[in-house]
Amino acid sequence: MGTFDGVIGHAQVLALLASEVDAPAQAYLFVGPESVGKATVARRFSADLLCRGDDDGIRRVLAGVHPDLVVVEPDGKAAITVDQARLTVSHASLTPLQAERKVFVFEEGGAMNDEAANALLKTLEEPTPSTVFIIVAESVDDLPDTVASRCRTVVFGRVGEDDVSAGLAARGVESGQADRAARISGGRPGLAIALATRPEVAEFRKVWLSIPEKLAEHPARAFQLADAVQAAAEPLLAALRERQGTETDAAGDAGRVVKDRHDREVKRATSALYVSGLEILAGFYRDVAAAQFGAPVRNMDVSAASLTRVLPTTAVANAERVLETVEALAANQRPQLAFANLFADLGAAT
Repeated sequence: MGTFDGVIGHAQVLALLASEVDAPAQAYLFVGPESVGKATVARRFSADLLCRGDDDGIRRVLAGVHPDLVVVEPDGKAAITVDQARLTVSHASLTPLQAERKVFVFEEGGAMNDEAANALLKTLEEPTPSTVFIIVAESVDDLPDTVASRCRTVVFGRVGEDDVSAGLAARGVESGQADRAARISGGRPGLAIALATRPEVAEFRKVWLSIPEKLAEHPARAFQLADAVQAAAEPLLAALRERQGTETDAAGDAGRVVKDRHDREVKRATSALYVSGLEILAGFYRDVAAAQFGAPVRNMDVSAASLTRVLPTTAVANAERVLETVEALAANQRPQLAFANLFADLGAAT
């Protein structure tokens, strides 16, 4: 089996990592937006590092049951703690059990607190030759400079819509549904895979594209629209929760750890959907400006009348205001309040 088989996009990154398997860096930092595939590639790169050419070994790594793979998860819902980091340092000094090296993967490295990062620092500075660390985060800024500077940074961008759609089709998704899921995912293959089986993907996009015609200056309308866009995301999270239910049933004594991981997964998926919705809305306003200047539009199914609703200058300002809300969500503002403030501002500008 090809280690990177089934990974959607990131061809250059995969080629780079494949070229480094025989002589890897002591530590890697994978950075990029939510749900673009960083953790998936981290697991598969780990499989290459531990079991290249051994199909059974690769399957065990991908299943998380190889003795020389250590996945470090946050303790509970919050952070990777200093005690976890110290335990990792202790394990890193041990001889591999089956492979030529040990691999430590921090799939949620951005959750590492400063104490944990400092505890890990000396090991990153003076690693044993048989140890490789892979830290996954959204941004280099999520980690202290002292840690980030000792890692080889690998940047993951968003994946082209056509590549995402083709990847879904290769998984057996009907072409029209693959296109719809790819469009909503905003270049995030992980999100697209989660959405691919849900018939509500078209409705989610429709709800966000309908916002401009429903705007009003009254604050009550803004909160109604905020509720509507949040409700539109809920059916799309159903597939994730169904999979999680199966994992929870099989978790046994590890039920609490699995539940905490599931809560973090739902939180990330919800955030990614909200950002995708905001990008759909920003794309609408981009099309308004483009159409009135005679440039091509991206949302071909939007009526011409809708694209003349506001002046181009207002449309550009509205798009910028929409993208400011992405930053507000990243700063942990409550989604309902962030959306309501946005829709009130857009209503006043209409």
